[in-house]
Amino acid sequence: MNEAPIHRYAIYFAPRERDAWWLAGSRWLGRCAARNEPLPLAPVPGVSASRLHALTRAPRRYGWHATLKAPFALAPGVDEARLRNALGELARAFSPFTMPRLKVAQLDDFLALVPDGDTHAIETIAGACVMRLHALGATLPPDELVRRRASGLTPEEDALLLRWGYPFVLQRFRFHLSLTGSLKDAEPSDVAALTEAARHRFEALPPCRFDVLSLFAEPEPGSDFRLLDQVELGT
Repeated sequence: MNEAPIHRYAIYFAPRERDAWWLAGSRWLGRCAARNEPLPLAPVPGVSASRLHALTRAPRRYGWHATLKAPFALAPGVDEARLRNALGELARAFSPFTMPRLKVAQLDDFLALVPDGDTHAIETIAGACVMRLHALGATLPPDELVRRRASGLTPEEDALLLRWGYPFVLQRFRFHLSLTGSLKDAEPSDVAALTEAARHRFEALPPCRFDVLSLFAEPEPGSDFRLLDQVELGT
């Protein structure tokens, strides 16, 4: 019996499975996307377990990652094998590198890890993922356009949405690994505790390598994203 088709794919940066960065991030979110299994959340002093679970719920569904090409359905006539081949060709065009130090920062209303230094190499790969894989993705459905526009896009972001299927690409791209969902309703003491705990957890880790492109999948609408494969750069 044939397996049901995957609902959506995504191309993410994710540290190699079993790397210290992968383990630390997966434990922070309370889920391993490689094994598709829950993990015990590491305690954050001053934040209750239930509150911590709620504040990390949004990124937990997607797994520990930074978006390079946002989730997309395959275009008619395109299968996973073709996507994997294209991803392999793309990965071979780039060499591995060590990223700038990743620091904890507040982006809009959530916490994330962001590079503290030159991001040109990261942005080049992200742009290539968006542009070189675009033809493999299906046209964005009208209801998704409406949903994206409801968040209040700038004219530039709206143009990027129409051209590339996602508003925060190319000149609007910001590399980040999400640590929380929205904190707009969180107590200032919770935000401070989360920030301090994240700094303690991540900023002491060794430099993070960017040496693979990660293929994630959402098997069914609304299901948790899973890590399917990691393709080495330069090989």
